Amino acid sequence: MTLTVTHCAPCFQGEWVWVDPGIGVPIGARVKLTDTGHQLLVDDEGKVTMEEGSIRVMHPTSVEGVDDMIRLGDLNEAGLLRNLLVRHRQGIIYTYTGSVLVAVNPYQELPLYTADQVRLYHGRRLGELPPHVFAIADTCYFNMRRHNRDQCCIISGESGAGKTESTKLVLQFLAAVSGQHSWIEQQILEANPILEAFGNAKTIRNDNSSRFGKYVEIFFNKDGAIEGARMEQYLLEKSRVCHQAMEERNYHIFYCMLAGMTAEQKKTLCLGNAAEFSYLKRGDCIVCDGRDDAKDYTRIRTALKILAFTETHCWEILKLLAALLHLGNVSFEGGAIYGKLFIWIVGRINSAIHKTPTNGPKYVRNSIGLLDIFGFENFDSNSFEQLCINFANEQLQQFFVRHVFKLEQEEYTKEDIVWKNITFSDNTDTLDLLAVKPLNVLALIDEESHFPKGTDVTMLNKMNRAHAKCNKYIPSKNTHDMEFGIRHFAGVVHYDSNGFLEKNRDALNSGILKLIEASTNTLLQQLFEKDSLRVSTLSGQFRQSLDSLMNALSKCQPHFILCFKPNDDKKSMVFDRNLCIRQLRYSGMIDTIKIRKLGFPIRHTFKQFLQRYRVLLNTTVCDPKTSVNIPVWFKCIPLCRKSFVKKRRAAVVIQKRWRGYREKKEYRKLQLGFERLQSTIRGRLARGRYLKELAAAVTMQSQVRGYLARKSYKSKREAVTVLQAHTRGMLARKTTNKMKTDVSAEAAAKPEPVSEQEMVETMFGFLPNTVAVGGREGPAPEGFEVRLTTNAPEPVPIAVPEEQPVVDYNDENEEFSFTKFSALHFQGSATYSHIKQRLRQPLLYHEDEGDALACLTVWWIILRFMGDIAEPKLINQEPSAPTPSQNNLGQRQNRRLSNLVGLDQVLYIRTQPQIQFNFALSVLVCPCRDEIYCQIIKQLVNNKNQNSSLRGWVLLSICLGIFPPTELLMQYLESFLGRGPSSYGPYCAERLRRIVANGERGEPPCWIELQAVKTKKTTQVSVALMDGLSVSLPVDSACTSAEVCQALAKKVNLKDIYGFSLYIGFCEKVWSLGSGGRHVMDAISQCEQEVRRKGEEEQHAPWRLYFRKELFTPWHDSSIDAVSTDLIYRQVIRGLKSGEYHSEKEDDFVQLAAMYYYVTFGSAISGENAKKVVEECITTELIETKSQGKLIQLVNAAHTQGPYINSRRSTDSVKGDVVDYARQKWPMYFSKFYEVTQMSGPPLPKSNFIVAINWNGISFQDEKEKKLIELSYPEVTGVNKSRIDSGQSVSLATLRGQFLLQSVDAGEMADLIQWYLEGLKERSVYAVALQDVNKQDDPTLLSYKRGDVLVIVKDGEYSPARGWIKGTNERTGNTGAISTDTVLVLPTLEKPSDTTLVRRQPGKEGGRGAQARGAGREKLWAASKEPIKQPLLKSLVVFLLSLTFPSPILKYMGDYPIKQVRQPIELTDQIFGPATQHVPLQDEVYCQIMRQMTSNSSRMSVDYGWQLMWLCTGLFSPSQSLLRYTQRFLESRPREPLAADCLQRLQMLLSMEPRKLPPHQVEVDAIQQNSNQIFHKIHFPNDSTEVTSTTRIRDLVRNIAYKLILASADGYGLFMKTPNKVMSLEDQNYFFDSLRQTTDQPKKTKKGHCFSGAPATMPYLVIFMRKLWFNVTPGRDLTADLTFHFPQELPKYLRGYHKCTKEEMISLAGLLFRVKVDTDKSQFVMIPRMLKELVPADEMKTMSPEDWKKHIISSYNKQAGITLDEAKVAFLKGICHWPTFGCAFFEVKQTSEPSYPSIVQIAISKQGVSFIDPKTKELLVMHLFNRITNWSSGSTYFHMTIGNLVKGNSFLCETSLGYKMDDLLSSYVNMYEMQRQSVRPRNNSMFPT
Repeated sequence: MTLTVTHCAPCFQGEWVWVDPGIGVPIGARVKLTDTGHQLLVDDEGKVTMEEGSIRVMHPTSVEGVDDMIRLGDLNEAGLLRNLLVRHRQGIIYTYTGSVLVAVNPYQELPLYTADQVRLYHGRRLGELPPHVFAIADTCYFNMRRHNRDQCCIISGESGAGKTESTKLVLQFLAAVSGQHSWIEQQILEANPILEAFGNAKTIRNDNSSRFGKYVEIFFNKDGAIEGARMEQYLLEKSRVCHQAMEERNYHIFYCMLAGMTAEQKKTLCLGNAAEFSYLKRGDCIVCDGRDDAKDYTRIRTALKILAFTETHCWEILKLLAALLHLGNVSFEGGAIYGKLFIWIVGRINSAIHKTPTNGPKYVRNSIGLLDIFGFENFDSNSFEQLCINFANEQLQQFFVRHVFKLEQEEYTKEDIVWKNITFSDNTDTLDLLAVKPLNVLALIDEESHFPKGTDVTMLNKMNRAHAKCNKYIPSKNTHDMEFGIRHFAGVVHYDSNGFLEKNRDALNSGILKLIEASTNTLLQQLFEKDSLRVSTLSGQFRQSLDSLMNALSKCQPHFILCFKPNDDKKSMVFDRNLCIRQLRYSGMIDTIKIRKLGFPIRHTFKQFLQRYRVLLNTTVCDPKTSVNIPVWFKCIPLCRKSFVKKRRAAVVIQKRWRGYREKKEYRKLQLGFERLQSTIRGRLARGRYLKELAAAVTMQSQVRGYLARKSYKSKREAVTVLQAHTRGMLARKTTNKMKTDVSAEAAAKPEPVSEQEMVETMFGFLPNTVAVGGREGPAPEGFEVRLTTNAPEPVPIAVPEEQPVVDYNDENEEFSFTKFSALHFQGSATYSHIKQRLRQPLLYHEDEGDALACLTVWWIILRFMGDIAEPKLINQEPSAPTPSQNNLGQRQNRRLSNLVGLDQVLYIRTQPQIQFNFALSVLVCPCRDEIYCQIIKQLVNNKNQNSSLRGWVLLSICLGIFPPTELLMQYLESFLGRGPSSYGPYCAERLRRIVANGERGEPPCWIELQAVKTKKTTQVSVALMDGLSVSLPVDSACTSAEVCQALAKKVNLKDIYGFSLYIGFCEKVWSLGSGGRHVMDAISQCEQEVRRKGEEEQHAPWRLYFRKELFTPWHDSSIDAVSTDLIYRQVIRGLKSGEYHSEKEDDFVQLAAMYYYVTFGSAISGENAKKVVEECITTELIETKSQGKLIQLVNAAHTQGPYINSRRSTDSVKGDVVDYARQKWPMYFSKFYEVTQMSGPPLPKSNFIVAINWNGISFQDEKEKKLIELSYPEVTGVNKSRIDSGQSVSLATLRGQFLLQSVDAGEMADLIQWYLEGLKERSVYAVALQDVNKQDDPTLLSYKRGDVLVIVKDGEYSPARGWIKGTNERTGNTGAISTDTVLVLPTLEKPSDTTLVRRQPGKEGGRGAQARGAGREKLWAASKEPIKQPLLKSLVVFLLSLTFPSPILKYMGDYPIKQVRQPIELTDQIFGPATQHVPLQDEVYCQIMRQMTSNSSRMSVDYGWQLMWLCTGLFSPSQSLLRYTQRFLESRPREPLAADCLQRLQMLLSMEPRKLPPHQVEVDAIQQNSNQIFHKIHFPNDSTEVTSTTRIRDLVRNIAYKLILASADGYGLFMKTPNKVMSLEDQNYFFDSLRQTTDQPKKTKKGHCFSGAPATMPYLVIFMRKLWFNVTPGRDLTADLTFHFPQELPKYLRGYHKCTKEEMISLAGLLFRVKVDTDKSQFVMIPRMLKELVPADEMKTMSPEDWKKHIISSYNKQAGITLDEAKVAFLKGICHWPTFGCAFFEVKQTSEPSYPSIVQIAISKQGVSFIDPKTKELLVMHLFNRITNWSSGSTYFHMTIGNLVKGNSFLCETSLGYKMDDLLSSYVNMYEMQRQSVRPRNNSMFPT
């Protein structure tokens, strides 16, 4: 090399210098001294030359190169070029120029694109790590997420510079950092192989040259996850289909298709090899080195599958491509068809990857755009395509120039910053020439294309004339020259205008279009369907697309990647200086570096600058708004040093003083500490001495006191010994004498032993010996005779158990023992055991002396009854006649015995049977009941007398049928009965349960009760029905009329039981016992007492029980129950005959008789039948008065003329008519009667009268049945029951006044009236408005005035329980929703009379809910039922998004009508769904809920509001500005049950992320049931676990692991099982969010909004099990082995997934057999049938069943002695050493790898992903996790990339379980990543592989 420059400075050995090689750019060289001292230069190329010219010393930054070329000291072309050269030789291909990345194509594979590199560069600032394309990609992603602004990355460079690969790398990086491994990500990535196949080709410069431009826009959601993409293609080179230059190929797809198709497919399409087709061999290059066309074809087919191209689509594409090849062989150019096909493919790709936003038009998503477009082109022959390509590059160059240069200069000019202008290339003139100015080049080409006679020559002439004077345009040399030139920013390009117009027209002639329309190829027709809609010329289309592109780029924040190719030969490590310097100049890099280096890269606003540097000012006055102050900053800089020195001196003084003060303070503190320490030590020593002295003194005192105590004790003991000796002697003598006397007496008269049966017979000797059915003695009352022929029971033999009552009693160890009770509650020295003496005082304390006397009397009676004392001699005196108070025992309840019992009563008691009067006393005296039980139990405890004990148990049994003990004694009595003898203990316990359940009795026991006690069996009573039959039913002492009615209804199959009552008849009287809680035995006892009063025997009392209809409901329907109707019908007919019903009109009886005629005899007409009807229906009195003949005629006539004969109606319906006729005619005969006394109210003739209540109303009558007043139910406005001094009372509010009535049955009467009122209101359709309601602006609500009659529409649209009904205003005819607070529903089934309506009108003062006159304006902070017109908060965003809010909140709280079909979850979705998606709405939700709970008078509404608040505080917290008000709201309501819990939930939520989805159904159900605890069932374990609204899945997993006492929660997870799949729940998500996201299927409206309908929730199970199998060693955690490991691994083994030996299978089968049968060897014979549960499925046929049996038994016997659990653990230990232990297995179908079988088994474990041959179970390959770059799953596919991001191997398989494989891979990779991060600090090095 010859140097011609002169010296500039001396150089030294090894120094680097710049030398001029004569190529226009200096190069680097190193100085070398020879032995002679001469200087030689060794340049960068290694050439050595003598120093002959001037050299310049190289800046140190240019010697080794820098990452960022802005830092170069030699800021010139040479510095840039050498920096790229040095880094290229070092193998570094990336270099920064500020924020612009320069990428040099290495033409070799480099280890720079692994998953570790992705993780390394993610989240790092630009420049923090070495330059990399990933750094630019991460900058785009970071800026997009941080600033919410769209980004774009413009990748430019010449063909072959690596633009396409850089684009793919950015895409791969964005997909990786998105972190979702979603199918949409994989689809976006798989679009590249398809587009490359159809749009790339081999050229001279590039083996994979993109022959089209593309702009890829990737869309991200708010979480930064990819949710779609869109691709635009520009100017495909269609001419390449028909023509290729030498050494170039056609598009890749043709060669791949021919290499990869099967022979059968080729034969079908008549295809051969590539050399047979003209289109493929014109470039004389069929094979491309480095490309495997067959493998690429497989890759393309895989990508087409992923992008949802069906097999039909693929075959149609192949057919079209084959047709093109065949057309080429007949010399037909079909480029237009290929262009259309390419556009169609891009459209199909976009339809797969471009998803329309689902959150409505207001949903905003960000995007990153990647522009990969053809670089600047300048060939030997340039045509129309090159003109369009270079025009696009001019546009992009101007965009780059404006961004980097003009924006920088304009910014500095705007700020008045003095700087040196830099001249840079501006291509505005070129763009004006091409497309901006009038008559521009492209416009002239378009214009000439529209002329039919236009040619390329005329076009060129017009351009020459129009632009001859333009310095950017180079006209043709002469009229025959068809070339013109353009001076582009990259140089001059000459274009051959031949063919311009034809290419620009881009149109097919009509003949070809008609031929296409007639084609049978569906795809071909689709390609040309929309041809009429496109722009007419190709340049017009291209300009339109380019304008759209530039508009999109201008809205984004741009980033640039400049791709350079080091040489044209595609060789690695070769750097062509001339080529690279040309690319540098074209790119404008020189000026970029200068402007960024010389400019001001750090920029602050004036306000920020003032805040940051104002401390440097020498003045405190500075106004940021005044521009005069700007120079102050520059003036103050020279003063900084002086000011700094002064301030530093002052600071030193301050520091010295402060340090001195601080040291003194520390010294004082230390000194004080020493003093405290000394004080403490001295005090401790003094205390020690004191304690020793104190101990010595205490010892001395104890010794002295002990001596004195022993001395005193000795003297007292001697005195007591003497006293005891004398006493014992006296007692011994007395006892001896008594024993002698007793022995003599017993010897004289010793009775024979008596059995228990004999004692019972003797005790109950007054009872009959057989068991009879009660209620059949004597004659029945008139009209109530029945046939006693049904259900007669057999005599029950009296059986007495052999076991004798217990005599020994010891229950001290029981919690509720009678011993403890006696110790706690007995008075004085009374014990708990049996005695025979009288008591000096009652066992229990009684305040009243009379009660105490009564208790002592009871004790005397009990002793007599049990035989513990002898019976006294009876006084020969007849008992006086019982007083009325003694007869009417029911009225004596609750009176004290002290007021009734005297000497005369006691004498009377002594003359009566002991049992009955004992209980008469107990019933009278409530305080004595526990006393009676205690006395009886006391006499049973340790009672050694068999006869006495038996009598005591009988007595206790009778008591337990009359009255229960108090709560004080209850549990002790139950415990005592539990320890009783088997003959009486259970029997008494059951009687206790029954009397407690049904309440105490009011009368003493009757004879049939005593008979039941004797046999310990239930008593049978006969109940007569109105159809003449009777039914025997079992009853006991506690039986009530309700129980009898229910039992009878069940027996006769009666369904409509209301109104039927039990009646009792005695002599000629019949009265109702009702169907409630009245005791049947009390009524029978009253009858027996009446018989006894007459001096007759009680067992023959003539009482009868009847079952009759007593009451009707106003809404009675006879068609509901045929049995009920028949019974009532029989009752009516019987009543007619007996004269029970009275009527002034005989026609009433005749009509009823005619109906009876039809029911009995049908349509037949007969005088004999009529006679029978008259005899059976008409009273004898009427027959005698009217004559029988006359009545027969009337009945016959009525029957003949009746409507039943012709209509053929059923007898059941006619019976219903009879019932309805009687109900309407005689309502008083179906009434409930109560004797009352009027205490206050409107004046009536009498104050004592009878109230009759029936279905028709309420009637007041005197004793002669004269009506005093009659009230219909609409006239009753209210009823209340209360207690006054003289008894119970009822307050009856009516339109005629308020009546206060006193009655014994006041409670029952009030309940009956209230029940009628509520039932009528529930069924009523009439209401009266209480206030004016004007809702003209809301069509949902009804408007009405006070007093309007409203007809309720009961169509179920609104729920009355929530305070809303639907109604029609009779006055206006309008229909709408009505608030129940504003109306009064009338209790009636018919429209009330006008008089009643007038009375029901609310008064002028207003009724309930009346509207206040002159009410003020609505308060915004208080509750209102009016939907708000605008949001509460002043925010435009909230205003736009919250207009759907008020109605759902009001509807949920019941303040706005809601349709009945709406579910609560639907409303909560509408309330909270938008708020979880839009943060500004969250405060609005809080405000509206709190507002609606403020000053709300409806308790129900407030309760629902608290439910919403509870849900809200579990979803998101309010903003800081609203937080304190929300907390105060909750704190100010401490009485609300949910307030404290809401506050606690809110506090928890403050430190957590908000929920992403509205509440789950489980949460809503829980709070709707007023439970603030949420339980959800988790399977394994099969248990419910408490969760909260903010429970994350990882926390729940830990809680469950802790609950199960697992060694560790690592590796476990929650899974959700739905009908379709089982999927894992992500650890970091909230539990309920995951459930909703997976199980909810939201109903979409037509507008596509979410949360607009009730979610259709699919059934699911949540399962807890092991997910990741690492650190699993069988035997280490027994719970995990038994609960999870064994159940999860056993199915895999039995399915045959593992490879194992025969010996291993036999051993394992023995263990599994032991797990099945344990030690039951009898099951050996079942082994052949159990083989599928013992042996892998694919190995069962390797031996015969008998051989398996033999081997398994042998293995089983060898394992003898182990338990089931040990067998399970042994099984796990046997398989844990297999490489497939813990694997998850998936059988898939694959076509990606020809060397693998089509069906492959994929096993995922902690080691990695293994491919296994399912037939041989041989391992095909294993891929470690760090080798797996990317993976994703679709609905039926799973895809995985192995290797780096550039040349990775793609594997696609078909499976429906891809989601499981995806989740497992992600979980294992995340686990290892967390482990690496936990043990290694973050640094700038690459991750180790």
